[in-house]
Amino acid sequence: MTRNVIVTGGAGYIGSHACKALREAGYVPVTFDNLSTGWEDAVKFGPFERGDLLDRARLDEVFAAYRPVAVMHFAAFSQVGESMKDPGRYWRNNVIGSLTLIEAAVAAGCMNFVFSSTCATFGDQDNVVLDEESVQMPINSYGASKRAIEDILENFEQAYGLNSVIFRYFNVAGGDPEAEVGEFHQPETHLIPLMLDAIAGKRDALTIFGTDYDTPDGTCIRDYVHVCDLVDAHVLGLKWLEDGKGSRMFNLGTGKGFSVREVIDHSRSVTNRDVPYVEGDRRAGDCTKLVSGSERAVTELGWRPERSNLVQMIGDAWRWHQSGHYDK
Repeated sequence: MTRNVIVTGGAGYIGSHACKALREAGYVPVTFDNLSTGWEDAVKFGPFERGDLLDRARLDEVFAAYRPVAVMHFAAFSQVGESMKDPGRYWRNNVIGSLTLIEAAVAAGCMNFVFSSTCATFGDQDNVVLDEESVQMPINSYGASKRAIEDILENFEQAYGLNSVIFRYFNVAGGDPEAEVGEFHQPETHLIPLMLDAIAGKRDALTIFGTDYDTPDGTCIRDYVHVCDLVDAHVLGLKWLEDGKGSRMFNLGTGKGFSVREVIDHSRSVTNRDVPYVEGDRRAGDCTKLVSGSERAVTELGWRPERSNLVQMIGDAWRWHQSGHYDK
């Protein structure tokens, strides 16, 4: 029996990797994407349906056509700085779009929902390893919008029996080891691809935003997870729901963090090149240190983040960067 999964944002960075992992796990990933930040070239592992989350009629068409066993929801605006300057855009797209999707799923009888949330819902909580019970205090509109969607999912479980697995994570890095898909945004905002651009001469220099944080080297610290480890967890979450285990929240991280300067230092050992960089001011909404543990995911889902070390993440990203796909 064909098991279709609607993957919103399947033409984007994480979504395209999820589609590959789903196909390898025996599912048919159906990408639903408006291509505002995604790329049609990244849709390689299943059907593509172009549409917007705010278009309920289009969503109803896709649910009726594919009768999916689940939704895997990645589509969202995710730039912290932009969310501080234009909060309405984030609430409209992320929250109202997600609500429209959730309502369409319930109406179609698709009651398994895997949601890509974020550790940005926790806000700025330094010197602790965040777990699923940590207090949520988002300090930017991006984190606040994701927190609101978590609440919507809880409400829809109570009202309609919608089952959801929610994953909170922060910095995703790396790429498909076979370089079929990889990380590419326009404009690019993520540290590692920006750093690789600078190394390759595609930009003059990397900008380090803030060097006066209360950290050992003055730059902010983040917990990095390899994108392939991340999407493996999402497939495990889908199987959790199909096994009837009910709604659950999982943090995804390594419990360790790396500063911006540490990422730069590791890149030298991978690429054998220096990183040209300049120092800039802090960005509004950026936290000092954000580290997320994943003990629950390890013990309950059987998740193993085996690729989530800087050498492998930078190495896989560098392979994609040099593959030629990046320049299309």
